[in-house]
Amino acid sequence: MNKHVELSADYFPSEDEPFMCERHREYFRRKLLDWKESILNESRETVREMQEDARNIPDLADRASEETDRALELRTRDRQRKLIGKIDAALRRIEDGSYGYCEDTGVPISLRRLDARPIATLSLEAQERHERREKVYRDD
Repeated sequence: MNKHVELSADYFPSEDEPFMCERHREYFRRKLLDWKESILNESRETVREMQEDARNIPDLADRASEETDRALELRTRDRQRKLIGKIDAALRRIEDGSYGYCEDTGVPISLRRLDARPIATLSLEAQERHERREKVYRDD
């Protein structure tokens, strides 16, 4: 499955095409790769800014504010690192042919859901069931 299909710039997966045909897979592969590249560029920019901003700030309030900002930025980077892991997992699913199918039920995940959340592993119905179960256990 290493050959990639040519898509026009305005291509969008259609329900009229066979689900997860080559064109669908290529569309989502590109979407995931573009998203990953965007996150990596943002991360590189943050690291560069943090290196430039590394300085000794004598005022305690200013230093505390800077440390808070830095901690928030590092938490954001950690979330993005985890997101890259999910993007990589989605790319592997595209390659092995399991992408776009619900891990719970095996049914196709809607193209609209995948377009909005290309790392989705559950259909909307399965996701809602999962969240309801999670809420029940969390409230105990």
